[in-house]
Amino acid sequence: MDFRTTIDSASLQTLIGSPRVVILDCRFDLAAPDAGKQAYLRLHIPTARYVDLNRDLSAPVSPATGRHPLPRPEHLAVVFGRLGVSRDSQVVAYDELNGSFAARAWWLLRWLGHERAAVLDGGLRAWREAGGALESGEPQAPHAATFAPRPDSAAVVTAAEVLEASQDRRRLLIDARAPERFAGQVEPIDPVAGHVPGAINHPFTANLREDGRFLAQPELARRWRERLGGTAPADVIAMCGSGVTACHDLLALELAGFPGAKLYAGSWSEWIRDPSRPIARG
Repeated sequence: MDFRTTIDSASLQTLIGSPRVVILDCRFDLAAPDAGKQAYLRLHIPTARYVDLNRDLSAPVSPATGRHPLPRPEHLAVVFGRLGVSRDSQVVAYDELNGSFAARAWWLLRWLGHERAAVLDGGLRAWREAGGALESGEPQAPHAATFAPRPDSAAVVTAAEVLEASQDRRRLLIDARAPERFAGQVEPIDPVAGHVPGAINHPFTANLREDGRFLAQPELARRWRERLGGTAPADVIAMCGSGVTACHDLLALELAGFPGAKLYAGSWSEWIRDPSRPIARG
């Protein structure tokens, strides 16, 4: 039992009920923040616990931050400990379909040194299609565990480091937003449209098949090899609108065989807080 990137529904079914398995329901709707919890209460994978993107997987927003600031390790230690995550736990995170929210939980766990974390490939839809059981309501609270965070400071970069990297041809900044948002043609969420100068676009949906599952590893590796263009993963910085779907690109990079890229956690919604930071469009 050692899943560190993704897990399929059949494998997860064999693990249900194991005391060492912690399942996290990460469903969320940016336009309706309570919708994920309500969907969880209606139906969820047996034993799953709900984690909220805003309250559990993000810090409070301030005038200088993006929409989903990186939580303090101490905060996450309380959250994951309350959910029963200990050093020997196998954690499985899922959302409705494509892993865009579940990848945030995966990345946070990996950032804090917990290697046994995986995203359910294809999410709850794949689970249903595989005939997986579902339950409703809120299960009895698990026994609290001791979660000792060991944050990797090298895995996260600041806005100042992003500005420096944008001017360094040896570095590569990759934006996971949709192409039209990256280009600044539309901006449905943030008050300013565009992208960081020098960044390239790799929308997180380019990691997926039409059914919401990840592409087969050879195809994923081909796409990312082409996108990296010879840049070492350690010189890659992933970003998006608020540091959520960028984690999907980081998971895809690991699946493709290119681990070691970094996260700009503040992402675009933090970048535009300072009007002196440059903006590109097109």
